[in-house]
Amino acid sequence: MRARPAAWVLFLAALFGCLQLANVTGRDSPDSRNYLSYALSLGGADKEEAAGRSIAYLCASRGETASRNHSVDVRRFRAPDPGPKVRAQCRGYYEWKVGRRLDAGQTSGWTAPFMSERFMRIFEVRPGYPLLLVPFVTLLGVTWGLWAAGVCVAAAGGVLVFLVLRTLGAPVGAALTGQALYYVLPTGATAMRPMAEGTMMALTLAVLWGCALVLRGRSGGAPVAVSLALLFTVKHSQALFLSVCLAGALCLVGLHRRRAGRPAGDAVRTLLKVTLGTAVGTVLLARLLRYPSESDSLQDLLTDHFVRPDRERPWREFLRLEVNFWTEWLRRELAEPLFLVLVAAGGWGALRQRPAFGVLLLGAAGTGVLSIAAHPDIAIDRLMVMVWLVPVVGLPLLLAEHVGARTPERAPALALPAPTGGSALEAPLLRRRGG
Repeated sequence: MRARPAAWVLFLAALFGCLQLANVTGRDSPDSRNYLSYALSLGGADKEEAAGRSIAYLCASRGETASRNHSVDVRRFRAPDPGPKVRAQCRGYYEWKVGRRLDAGQTSGWTAPFMSERFMRIFEVRPGYPLLLVPFVTLLGVTWGLWAAGVCVAAAGGVLVFLVLRTLGAPVGAALTGQALYYVLPTGATAMRPMAEGTMMALTLAVLWGCALVLRGRSGGAPVAVSLALLFTVKHSQALFLSVCLAGALCLVGLHRRRAGRPAGDAVRTLLKVTLGTAVGTVLLARLLRYPSESDSLQDLLTDHFVRPDRERPWREFLRLEVNFWTEWLRRELAEPLFLVLVAAGGWGALRQRPAFGVLLLGAAGTGVLSIAAHPDIAIDRLMVMVWLVPVVGLPLLLAEHVGARTPERAPALALPAPTGGSALEAPLLRRRGG
């Protein structure tokens, strides 16, 4: 296995893709229609065509989901299949709703008018994921295009996990374990859904890979900056969260080293400049382009996507909802604590094996906490998916010393050679290997 790691990486990605054939449709969410109509418009479709094809995909998916649920309903499975009726009712409703808005002149922007202009503006400023979809839906059509895009995005995320772990010096077996964990944990299922979260996870992992390269003494500042810039086009709030969280994590690393009587190091200073610069640039560019503000996001949350009138005291209501959300979230997690256990084990493994990178990993995972804190809706757990990166990367690091101890170290393809000299980043694992 160590002689040809690239083949195993491709095998795991291909196996994951084959398994996804079981669910080509039925993964959509309300956001999917907005991203899809955006992509179709970018591909040259007019508003009516983009809306019609998006509605057809959405309603076909809902009809199939209704058929699947009906087939295993112990009380109703003998009755006629409701799928065709659900599909027809769905199309009738959305064609009427969107048609009425188009007739009223709501034709600006790239997205079809499924909701008010104020709400659709939130998606208009996220061109990154629709641009990614354009070649897929153009060549393969809507259904298979969205599926293929999901497979590619999810597979890329798993490959990036492998590269991150190999850069940190983990053996091939441990790195492949991390790739497999990315596919089988909620990260893989979320990445397959026709939404922006999969692309956001892949770019976050690209940023972490760049950070690992810099900490290992290699050139990685440019990949970090480029990945954060691309993340801005996918969701600018996530780019800001990630930049700020990583900058905070780097400050903690630098402070710890100073208190231990060691210099912060060129790697920490380089990454701090990149992340702080990106954070400032994100804020300034969002203001310059007049992107929706935090106030707009708050009103969107409290008014059911601007369906109801704006709240007069939104922050008071928001804080009350925040307290209620975290109380209920913790109650549910303690009832089934697998998530908390895996995150704790992954965090401990990352901090134990690679202390500096472990702090950065926890910082990146913190963006998931910030995302759900900014939108405390108990029904939207995908907003916290970034936290799952902690067990995805951290658990294989716990296994690294045991996997590496069973077989002699070799230099396979895709392996990244360790830098000369022992830095604080790799010291714990080298001590355990006797290096």
